[in-house]
Amino acid sequence: MLIGDVSRRCGVSARMLRHYESLGLLRPTGRSGVGYREYSGADLRRIFHIESLRSLGLSLRAVGRALDDPAFTPAELVDDLIRQTRARITAERELLTRLRRIDAAGPADWQDVLQVVALLRDLGSPRAEQRQRAALASAGEVPVPVEALVTAVLDESDPNVAGALRWALAHLGVDGLPLLAEGLDAPEAGVRERAVRAIVEIPGGDATTLLRDALRHPDPVVGRYAALALGVRGEPDAVPTLVDMVVAEVNDVDAADALSALATDPATAERIAARLIGLLTRADLGASARRRLTQALADIPGDTASRALAGLTGDDDRVVALTASYVLTLRAAADGR
Repeated sequence: MLIGDVSRRCGVSARMLRHYESLGLLRPTGRSGVGYREYSGADLRRIFHIESLRSLGLSLRAVGRALDDPAFTPAELVDDLIRQTRARITAERELLTRLRRIDAAGPADWQDVLQVVALLRDLGSPRAEQRQRAALASAGEVPVPVEALVTAVLDESDPNVAGALRWALAHLGVDGLPLLAEGLDAPEAGVRERAVRAIVEIPGGDATTLLRDALRHPDPVVGRYAALALGVRGEPDAVPTLVDMVVAEVNDVDAADALSALATDPATAERIAARLIGLLTRADLGASARRRLTQALADIPGDTASRALAGLTGDDDRVVALTASYVLTLRAAADGR
């Protein structure tokens, strides 16, 4: 079979067949009477073997070894090919992510593209100050892909950079909320915390709804951040978690402040007072927890809280009794009595 027939049958160009021959990979069985290469069935099988090995990513040198070296074992080479392929796939995925983020930014011209590329590079810099500058710049004229900013927020461990990134994300509005909601379910506790802290800084009803759902999150850290934010936003659903924080002495001062802010609504104030009073009557509660609850109750207006404080003036715990008495004195002075 002549070279043209072999080329058509194998799908390999005549030029490539001659290249294989120059490398010693392929040796035609003979020549015709006028000097043309002639290929046998064995030659065709070897061509198919060469192409099959090349399709796996082997170099032509490795193909030659695989076919001609009896001592050659494929295990190590295949392992190396797997590593190379994984690295190539990772690189391609990273490129695809960058391209998607550039596309999401909606650049108007190549100058915008270059600015977005520079911003993405800086957000991934190993230097914290460079990442912080990029975060601050992302709230300016440079179009920034929301996905890239959310990813940076969820990955950032430096507190200063993280604060700048949250500010920049809040500046974009609600667009990042769906991705942040996914971050709440991340397997890493740090990512979950960074996600809820970013949601806290985004104003509006959509973020509030997400925070309400976060109150029931199995990660207590997520629930506590959500409760503190909801307290500031005037959401009474946060009351149980905030009271539990006071008892557990976890951000208890902030929790008490949030309860005080919620208590500006009379109905919510009654609800808070009832919950605090119920806990104060528990015999299994430690002295320090009862003192924190008394202090929290002191910041709740209304008759229910005042009556409870009056009852606490004779408490066996002197700190609780003195606190209640002092608060009642202040309330009496404020009322002009």
